[in-house]
Amino acid sequence: MTVRSMMAAGRRGFASSTAATAASPMIPAPPAASPSTSRAPRDAAGRAAVALAHELYVARRRRERHFTGDLFGEPTWDILLDLYVAAREDRRVPTTSACIGAHVPPTTALRWLRILEAKGHVEREDDGRDGRRTFVRLTDMGLAAMDAWLSGLIMTLDKALTKARAPHPEDDATRDDVGLTVAR
Repeated sequence: MTVRSMMAAGRRGFASSTAATAASPMIPAPPAASPSTSRAPRDAAGRAAVALAHELYVARRRRERHFTGDLFGEPTWDILLDLYVAAREDRRVPTTSACIGAHVPPTTALRWLRILEAKGHVEREDDGRDGRRTFVRLTDMGLAAMDAWLSGLIMTLDKALTKARAPHPEDDATRDDVGLTVAR
């Protein structure tokens, strides 16, 4: 997915879910949430950041088609990406779903959730209706950190793709539509 298509996806909104998101079921926020407390992005840059976070999460699942899953392991990053998308889509994430979304054993995911909580990036809240269930979400600090990182990545990718597509006068070749040099 290119930066431009991510930004277009952000402009269209992020209403549709993919199969990878379905693997981590989330519960919508209660309708009582007022618009002033919504964490959903209101501008194109914010929607692009959500689209990028979602694509990064899905791409991490997709790479297992080409490499064995035991080569990669960043459950904390999977949790942060999953919680970021959920926060920006105003969805609540049960702790068990966050563990499933991390793609590691539940004990490992819970350990990383405790670490993220201790560092102030995530917080838990009781269900209120079901005392057996808790939800987990990014704190304002966690959201700000994810926003900053994703915005920086979008700018970096855009600059790199623009540079890759630019003609190089010293080359006696042309560039294809993705910026790769091809012989004439």
